[in-house]
Amino acid sequence: MRWATLDGAAPRIIAHRGASGVLPEHTLEAYAKALEQGADVVEPDLVVSGDGQLIARHDRNLARSTDVAARPQFASLRRDGDWWIEDLELADIAQLRAVQPFPSRDHQHDGKFRIPTFAAVLLWAESVARARGEPVTLYPELKLPAFFEAHGKDPCGRFLSLVRQRNPLRVRLWLQCFELEPLLRLRDTAEVPVFLLLDRGAPWRRLIAAHAGQVDGFGVHKSLLQDVDGSSSGLVDMAHERGLQVHAFTYRDDDPAPGFISLAEELDVAFAMGVDGLFCDFPDIAVALRERFALHGGCHRG
Repeated sequence: MRWATLDGAAPRIIAHRGASGVLPEHTLEAYAKALEQGADVVEPDLVVSGDGQLIARHDRNLARSTDVAARPQFASLRRDGDWWIEDLELADIAQLRAVQPFPSRDHQHDGKFRIPTFAAVLLWAESVARARGEPVTLYPELKLPAFFEAHGKDPCGRFLSLVRQRNPLRVRLWLQCFELEPLLRLRDTAEVPVFLLLDRGAPWRRLIAAHAGQVDGFGVHKSLLQDVDGSSSGLVDMAHERGLQVHAFTYRDDDPAPGFISLAEELDVAFAMGVDGLFCDFPDIAVALRERFALHGGCHRG
């Protein structure tokens, strides 16, 4: 069986912020659960603390996904209605615990899990790879590198320093960012595949044509995959013609996209198009739907 992906292999299920549908996002526990559920790739987002450490969080503002608001020792750091990662140092962040940011999801684990550094994530991945006897693939996203650099931080330098310390036979890395310059800087120095992220409404035809020789692929908002009538936009075909992978975000069992009645219907369309990787909040469900798609002959014979 040959899939319509660039390499003909089954599309990779990327654990979006870990198994974030069932556990607080960006915790070692959520990353471990994702691998347990069969995810092929784990995605840590990276922001920068006040003392220059890479921290696994999706946002600069911390009230959404941590218990910082409940900790009186940080009350004085509140500004603009929130607490900001660049105002806290590593010792402060070590006191915080993660919470589930989606109100409708399970909150029984709120306050239990620490906020990991990227250094800790790399050590965790190496330990897991050693125990499993196979590599772990991490897909970090550098968040707002230009912002942090403008504030005297060096996210690219810190990333490069950390990844050079890993064992690449145990921990494989892909890198993603909405900003092109850091990807160009790190593609060769860090020796990692890089993916330019495109949000909804992005002029993808121009961007794919312009950057095809500079990146290894594109991470795209799933709305870019289809035209308004529901037909394929041609994005995947255009990328594949240039030897580029396409990873689409974000697929949520509890929040299918407009026009779809279920995650199964939504993923079937992406699988048929040949999307190479899919960011999913519930990896186990996505893995099961991928197996079902193949079992029912949805993929192409080579």
